[in-house]
Amino acid sequence: MKGKDLISVADLDVGDVRRLLERAQAMKMGEEGGAPLTGRTLALLFEKPSLRTRVSFDVAMYQLGGHAIYLSDAEVGLGRREPIADVARTIGRYVDGITARTFAQATVEELARHATIPVINALSDAEHPCQALGDLLTIYEKKGRLTGLTLAFVGDGNNVAHSLMLACALAGMHFRIASPHGYLVGDDFRRKAKALATASGGSILCTKDPVAAVRGADVVYTDVWTSMGQEAEAVERRRVFTPYQVTQELLSQAGPEAILMHPLPAHPGEELAPGLIDSPQSVVFDQAENRLHIQKAILAELLGR
Repeated sequence: MKGKDLISVADLDVGDVRRLLERAQAMKMGEEGGAPLTGRTLALLFEKPSLRTRVSFDVAMYQLGGHAIYLSDAEVGLGRREPIADVARTIGRYVDGITARTFAQATVEELARHATIPVINALSDAEHPCQALGDLLTIYEKKGRLTGLTLAFVGDGNNVAHSLMLACALAGMHFRIASPHGYLVGDDFRRKAKALATASGGSILCTKDPVAAVRGADVVYTDVWTSMGQEAEAVERRRVFTPYQVTQELLSQAGPEAILMHPLPAHPGEELAPGLIDSPQSVVFDQAENRLHIQKAILAELLGR
């Protein structure tokens, strides 16, 4: 993977995912030490505010011996203060990699086209690959395997759902998603995921019925109903998604050892019933921690000498 971009989970193959998970585990357990990114600098180019993504990438670079520079939207103004291509070509003369958190997927893709250094998608309106890879790490830790497991996603067919669907398909998992009409995963992502699942022995199921999605699942996953940039739709989205709230009753339809996942930030009382985030089945904060470890593996693979 050295020198490549990570714009979509679809940029990876099965071997890439396996290597990233193994390396992240080794780093987490202290089995791989050293400072492979000594002298390396990462630009954090963010159009959106962030807690987990910013802190985990910054700490990851520090722990690997490198340095991170945070550049806010006010400082850069991608496509407004100057063309995206010029930003990419300029910043590539200063740093060794770019982690971009943008509104439009087209923005991070354009950065990658013009940059001469690796570009990592740290969230766009279409994908969130680092989140999905960290989620696979968490599932593997809790279940001891990925192949053959069933993950049920309940809610909006959003960027997290797209990346997670692709990641599960690569890993040979069975991915089910329950979403209301008008909020389904994108057709292009569904087709890509089905092709990957066919090759890996997994499967993809899209339904409007949350009970059908969750029944017997090993993992139940949900996310916010209103993402950043969709605030004007919040009232309508609460109305549409109310039947898709993950409650204890819905969770009870999953397998007896099922775990509950959420990428955070959460809105208890909306996508999750109050109290569920602290239930024994919840692994939400383990997920948050594993963002650090998977991103260390990604950075070491892409930027390492």
